[in-house]
Amino acid sequence: MDFEVLEQKIISCRKCPRLVAWREEVAHMKRKAYQDWEYWGRPVPGFGDHRASVLVVGLAPGAHGSNRTGRQFTGDASGNFLYPALYRAGFASQPASTGREDGLVLHDMFITASGRCAPPSNKPTNEELDNCQPFLECEMKLLKPKVIVVLGRIAFERVLKILSRPQAILRRRSMPFSHGAVFPLHPSSFILQPSSFFLFFILPPSAFILCPSSFILSFLPALFLSSQPAKYLDRKADRENVR
Repeated sequence: MDFEVLEQKIISCRKCPRLVAWREEVAHMKRKAYQDWEYWGRPVPGFGDHRASVLVVGLAPGAHGSNRTGRQFTGDASGNFLYPALYRAGFASQPASTGREDGLVLHDMFITASGRCAPPSNKPTNEELDNCQPFLECEMKLLKPKVIVVLGRIAFERVLKILSRPQAILRRRSMPFSHGAVFPLHPSSFILQPSSFFLFFILPPSAFILCPSSFILSFLPALFLSSQPAKYLDRKADRENVR
């Protein structure tokens, strides 16, 4: 399966009746500030570079954010911090993300989520997350990332569950959850790049909302430099030359 086929499978998914009803109700009723918008109202696929070394995994779309715009971390406060930081760090082609057709391109980064539909009260059930997990697993297989940044406990547990399957060597008890933790892993899993160094970096899901963009900038280049320092520095130099 390639990314194009996977994206269509995600967008057409209707496995979870509760989520289907909620996302479509929100898209129909709309928030007053967005009455002129045509809401996406469907599952939200991952977004970014299909050859990325860095994978960012969040929880699920926001009801009036990604469920409205159709792009991860777009349309609410989290994206207003995230994308300017990614632009400054050299991962994004522009500082603003407004929707699927705004021309934004990510370089060497792919952004996705544990759940693909906006859940009521931002709380997906375990069954709903189980239904979405094959999508995340497929993205990880296609990307074979060198760095995974997970936002919050649910994203951490979902990624860890994939890496803890019989094909992998990971022992879950050796990686207790905590915000700001970094875990190096041996790349023996079927998901990871051969002969590469793999990192888990865990942030609280509110980090992009509550922390200044300088905080985000502080960890993204560090993670990227750990895996591809030359490529990162080349990209920063190219951006400075353009200026």
